[in-house]
Amino acid sequence: MRDFLNVWNQAMFMLAPVMLGLSVLIYIFYKIRLSSLKTPKEKYDYISNKESKFFMASHIAIALAIVFLFNTYKDDAVALSVVWFFIRLFIAVCIGTLHVYVAHLVLKYYYPAKQHKKLEILRYMPRINPKNGNKMKLLGEDEEDAYLDEGMQAEEDVFSVDYDVWIDVETGDTQIEKYEGRLHAMKCDRCGFHTLKLDKEEILKEATEHENGEIQKEYKCTYCKRIKRKTVKLSKKKSESDFAVSDKTRFVDDPLGLDIRVALVKMEIHSNKGEKREFEFNNLKNAQNFLKEFDFAKLKKEEDS
Repeated sequence: MRDFLNVWNQAMFMLAPVMLGLSVLIYIFYKIRLSSLKTPKEKYDYISNKESKFFMASHIAIALAIVFLFNTYKDDAVALSVVWFFIRLFIAVCIGTLHVYVAHLVLKYYYPAKQHKKLEILRYMPRINPKNGNKMKLLGEDEEDAYLDEGMQAEEDVFSVDYDVWIDVETGDTQIEKYEGRLHAMKCDRCGFHTLKLDKEEILKEATEHENGEIQKEYKCTYCKRIKRKTVKLSKKKSESDFAVSDKTRFVDDPLGLDIRVALVKMEIHSNKGEKREFEFNNLKNAQNFLKEFDFAKLKKEEDS
């Protein structure tokens, strides 16, 4: 047992600094790769797509270093019984797993707010015309439509994509940058724009307690008008016994307010002329933010004109 522990300890003492070094190397590689990118847009895309993944990989390496290092703790006590060896190993794995889990929570819930500020700086950082070095001006929502084609405008209308248009006032050179919008829309396989959205649903077969049903979802491209249909299974209906109220059942008066089990929020805005606009949100918070930012005055002007 003592000989095995000596070999084990040597391996753990070697692997712990190796994992710490790997963690540092991952972070350094990320920074070097980021600094090698020239334009703010390239840095924006790299940070939004890769940063959290690199940080998570670095934390996993740190967690492994903690596991290896902890497996050298209280070596004298472990030598007395093989049971203590497995207890120490189990505790070490638990500590490493806890570190990874905490890092995951921080990167998922806390860090996005800080990352958003960093991305906002990169997005609105003044652009330089590569041809002559002039500073470019960012156009407003009303001005940029003149530089976007119909497909791009359709993507913006459904909030699936947001375009920024930078212009060199002296020469008229323009630079169009594409960013992810507030709402999700699928890519149309005909026109290539992200304008394919759910238009309507039709139940083809009702679900029963013994058999699944079917529902047909119809997606429509707001640009090229392509219609795509998809059939989805409906789960079996639950019997009355499945809904029996137990002592632990808690009724919620306002489930939307608590944002519990809300998978989709659909919103329809009807105009005085009978026109209708539909919007979909994956949670209540996004719907509330949309209502705060939606330009109802602009909509009214479009109706009056």
